[in-house]
Amino acid sequence: MPTKQNKYELTGKMFRWSVADKGVWNFLPVEKKVATKIREDFGRYAKGFGSLPVRAKIGKTEWNTSIFPDRKSGTYILPVKAKVRKLEDIEAGEEIKFMIKIGG
Repeated sequence: MPTKQNKYELTGKMFRWSVADKGVWNFLPVEKKVATKIREDFGRYAKGFGSLPVRAKIGKTEWNTSIFPDRKSGTYILPVKAKVRKLEDIEAGEEIKFMIKIGG
């Protein structure tokens, strides 16, 4: 990956997305301006479903995951695992400060 800025500190409102018989997922949206910059700088490195590997951090909890493009909102979304939500005592509907580093 190029040596462009790859670390972003963001704030977003966590939301739930549910699929019948598939469960409920929780996501944080990446600000559209930042998503545009990420797409321009790193889009060519996208993997399956247009995902980009990231190292994510909320509070003191860090983990490796990926961000995924969301056609509906025109941005990327970061999945937030149940373990992270529990450790950081956060839930859907809350404004959450988070960090992502593209490339992990």
